[in-house]
Amino acid sequence: MGAQPIIDRRRHRVYLTRNTEYHTRDNRCVGVRDRSTGEWQWDHKALSARVLGGISFQNGGVRPTPGIPSPGESLYLWRKDGESLITSALEAIARPEVQVVRSYPSYH
Repeated sequence: MGAQPIIDRRRHRVYLTRNTEYHTRDNRCVGVRDRSTGEWQWDHKALSARVLGGISFQNGGVRPTPGIPSPGESLYLWRKDGESLITSALEAIARPEVQVVRSYPSYH
């Protein structure tokens, strides 16, 4: 038998930019936190927005990447009101700690 493809079943991800953490569940933003203070930003426009992919800026152009973005790309989010958001470049993508996930408002 051949090797089975690896399926990423993680529901929760944290996208880290230089200043901000974007916490997602099933590719929807459920929390935004300031990295320097650790404070949640409950009025941030990214809340409830869907992650559609990444965007990279190369040689004066823009290249979209559907799916899960990679470090170095900007996070591309879309809101139900039609507004799009683009973050600064991602430094890392991590898994949130269980206690952080349990603190999300929509977890309960």
